[in-house]
Amino acid sequence: MKKRRSSYEEQIAREYEKGRFKSVAPSKAELNRFKEAARATFIKNRRVNVRLSSPDLMDIQTRAAEEGVPYQTLIASVLHKFATGRFTEKSSRPTRSSGRVKRRRAA
Repeated sequence: MKKRRSSYEEQIAREYEKGRFKSVAPSKAELNRFKEAARATFIKNRRVNVRLSSPDLMDIQTRAAEEGVPYQTLIASVLHKFATGRFTEKSSRPTRSSGRVKRRRAA
């Protein structure tokens, strides 16, 4: 089944067909800078072992499956964002382990 375009998408398609959009390719220097940044960011040359509780690991694996990424990649991404100061906390949704903790404290 083919998805229909929104009116906004139709407008963009018409403008493109009229030649009103131009491709802007990055310069060679910009490409090299992007490549170097990607290379520096994604080099994984150190191994770290972390012990997690089984419920926490299950929650991480569930979240990773929802995001469509391997759980180790998700963990590495969260740690990278934290280390670079880009990690921001949002109110989290309840998880299996957080529900257990609340019940234990209430008892």
